[in-house]
Amino acid sequence: MDSSESEIAHDFPPYFKVYKDGRVERYRAFPCVDAGLDPTTGVQSKDVMISPETGVKARIFLPKINSPGQKLPLLVNYHGGAFCLGSAFGVMFNNFLTSLVSQANIIAISVDYRLAPEHPLPIAYDDSWAGLQWVAAHSNGLGPEPWLNEHADLGRVFLAGESAGANIAHYLAVQAGATKLASIKIDGLLIVHPFFGVKEPHELYKYMCPGSSGSDDDPKLNPAVDPNLKNMAGDRVLVCVAEIDGLRNRGVAYYETLAKSEWGGHVKFYETPGEDHCFHMFTPDSEKVGPFIEKIVHFISNA
Repeated sequence: MDSSESEIAHDFPPYFKVYKDGRVERYRAFPCVDAGLDPTTGVQSKDVMISPETGVKARIFLPKINSPGQKLPLLVNYHGGAFCLGSAFGVMFNNFLTSLVSQANIIAISVDYRLAPEHPLPIAYDDSWAGLQWVAAHSNGLGPEPWLNEHADLGRVFLAGESAGANIAHYLAVQAGATKLASIKIDGLLIVHPFFGVKEPHELYKYMCPGSSGSDDDPKLNPAVDPNLKNMAGDRVLVCVAEIDGLRNRGVAYYETLAKSEWGGHVKFYETPGEDHCFHMFTPDSEKVGPFIEKIVHFISNA
């Protein structure tokens, strides 16, 4: 056996390790679930192709439609997983969005961006941007996806994500504002337990994103140093943190950065006491999940 097949070159538990022959092995897998009808909520889901060139897909969630021609807000979601784990088709992401779509009476689309390290950053950002542009292609009602053409109100679009996905959602809002993305109106951002950087280099991010310092001089990791922050699309942001989450203070810093920036929108803050990172995904039966979702529903419905 070639020694490169068993020798580890890079090890980032609990995420992945890379062998000298280039093979990547993840420490955990997130089981996936097929799209279809959820009998409990009546929410339907289906998978769509975003880019045949890259293979990037997305899953769309449609609530039970009671009035033909009814237009609903659209939530564009980016899943968490440290840019290297998870999927838009994962069970826990699917279950959360199904519940949220049902309770908020919105449409959601979750973009399945390609994962690092096989696809180094900024590929995840690029795929996610491609997903948002694909959504914008439906603004005239003639896009490739009938559900969006018929039921999505592209004047009420929300960008959302948790952890790494929250980082992506913020980045896309900034890009949308800086490039003056036409055809859709981003109403607000839902930033849940976000991952951003600090002064000490984040070695995992640095490895996944060649060229980045992995520190807070990188605008993707520190919105405060991004000259385009003042142009961020969206009038409202809800920042959610969890009390015992190791990333809590980064979410607080993000909230404070927006509050004192030249962006000019309104930012709200919500903290879940006694809970850890992405508890709503890992412990969906927690009594804290209900109030958390209610806060999100209230934020969306009070556009």
